[in-house]
Amino acid sequence: MTGSGSSTSKQKTIAIVGGGVIGLSIAWRLAQGGARVTLFERDAAGSGASHTSAGMLAACAETEPGEEGQLPLNRASQQIWPAFADELERYSGLSVELRTEGTLILAVTADDQAKLMHQLEFQKSLGLPLEWISAAEVRKREPHLTPQVVGAIFSPEDHQVENRKLVTALHAAARKAGVSVREHAPVERIAVANGRAEGVVVAGTLHQADVVVLAAGAWSRGIEGLPPEARPPVRPIKGQMIALRMDARAPILSHVLWAPGAYMAPRRDGRLLIGATVEEKGFDASLTAGAQLALLEGAWRALPAIEELVIDEAWAGFRPGSRDDAPILGLGPVEGLIYATGHHRNGILLTPITARAIADLILRGTIDPLIRSLGLARFAPSAAAAAE
Repeated sequence: MTGSGSSTSKQKTIAIVGGGVIGLSIAWRLAQGGARVTLFERDAAGSGASHTSAGMLAACAETEPGEEGQLPLNRASQQIWPAFADELERYSGLSVELRTEGTLILAVTADDQAKLMHQLEFQKSLGLPLEWISAAEVRKREPHLTPQVVGAIFSPEDHQVENRKLVTALHAAARKAGVSVREHAPVERIAVANGRAEGVVVAGTLHQADVVVLAAGAWSRGIEGLPPEARPPVRPIKGQMIALRMDARAPILSHVLWAPGAYMAPRRDGRLLIGATVEEKGFDASLTAGAQLALLEGAWRALPAIEELVIDEAWAGFRPGSRDDAPILGLGPVEGLIYATGHHRNGILLTPITARAIADLILRGTIDPLIRSLGLARFAPSAAAAAE
């Protein structure tokens, strides 16, 4: 296997570039398997997309035409999430607040309903467990919704996790397993010699490794040292979000809710997350009045009671989007370099399956069939020509 070498797992030295949920979870699994792991993060661990996301595990509701190829991976990860959360909580001693109320996709007008019915037909053709529920049933589940609601799709298996608590728990678990987490330690370049990754250079010092894992999210393409054909085609996709403050003892929403123009995710501490824009603006983290207004208006039309809530926080994050919006997982042209990047809007959802698959690839040399087609090679010119 490329990058595995002949040493046993207990002798492997791994350098991970990137300390979000993907890098931290891989580090934890590798350390559990006996590897010596050092993780390098340019800022504080988990301060990128892992911190700014909404933590939704929406393998069903978010599936759109053209994404059928990603569905097996998404659903597999969704199905192992409860066991993953339970193990992580027991190992770290910290809660990740996995909530299992499910997700509602709301129709406020007849046009919304027609669009959702078409979406539902497509999703059910894929065997996804979604159902249409009446306006009365929607209001029964969420009494604060607008009286204009005409119905909703209910997705009973699309849940949510508190992504910021997930970061904290993964950080603690990785350290407990023996991972050396180096924060505020940006990787200047991946050291490559004779076609093989030898380690990473941080603050002018080479840290040698048997295997380097590139898990730097939206920053992955900018890591120096790789030849052009080995640089992953990952770009930042900006998303603005807002958090309002509900009364945690009497929240006005309990399900994850998708409404025309915005989604909402309620947290147990009373925060109500509203998101998220999709903007091709590079690493511009500024907040704009138009985007914030659009989010608030979309949320208000579905849930009018938000107008009395206090704005708690607003922020922008950067999803790591690949050229085809699917993750880049596994091998590439550089020996000893493994990719775990490009998760776009599914980084939290795909954390368990990514960690398991990449750890198995490094420690045992086995390629999970679910990631076999997701390597960097699919972007090579020869691969594109063969597909035509």
